[in-house]
Amino acid sequence: MPQLVLIRHGQSQWNLENRFTGWWDVDVTEKGVEEARAAGRLMRDKGLDFDCCFTSLQTRAIKTLNLALEEMGRLWLPVEKDWRLNERHYGGLTGLDKAETAAKHGDDQVKIWRRSFDIPPPPLEPGSAFDLSKDRRYAGIAIPSTESLKDTIARVLPYWQSRIVPELQAGKRVLISAHGNSLRALVKHLSNIADADITGLEIPTGQPIVYDLANDLSANDRYYLSER
Repeated sequence: MPQLVLIRHGQSQWNLENRFTGWWDVDVTEKGVEEARAAGRLMRDKGLDFDCCFTSLQTRAIKTLNLALEEMGRLWLPVEKDWRLNERHYGGLTGLDKAETAAKHGDDQVKIWRRSFDIPPPPLEPGSAFDLSKDRRYAGIAIPSTESLKDTIARVLPYWQSRIVPELQAGKRVLISAHGNSLRALVKHLSNIADADITGLEIPTGQPIVYDLANDLSANDRYYLSER
């Protein structure tokens, strides 16, 4: 039976500082390092193994994957990195403290930007300190200026279908290390969660989510590995 495991990166520096991060590249904290290592030990001790891995182009997800694989003795596994697994782009909110943003714009407005399905935050202004247009890793990519969750899903799912589904159909065991919203996109698709409900789904850092899939890749079961 095909098996898929999803893991959100360990705590990042901006998670700790309660700032909107999105596509900006921040590292994991010491706690995040230990969350990643603990996830690897848990997967190893529960007898999980993988044939291939996927992650984003962002340090926090890549490092989480590497630390987990190190604990499993599987650093040699093939890994594909792709921008389409990046976190949702938070546009003009990037780098802002969430509490300060709520104080300025009001809790209701910030809740709409954070949790609505199809309303994106204000776009990132050209020339912003968080402009990634000169970042080598995104050469040739049309970097968004902002994204809603709906926009994020629109880039994640074609990548899922074209690159990850064929591996699962071939019987491969797949591990994906990504971000809260890119993983929401996959969970919404696999578990058939309604638009109105997916925005409230919280995905904690460093906690492997296991999908037991049928041969047609429909979900037989979804659970946190720590709960089994």
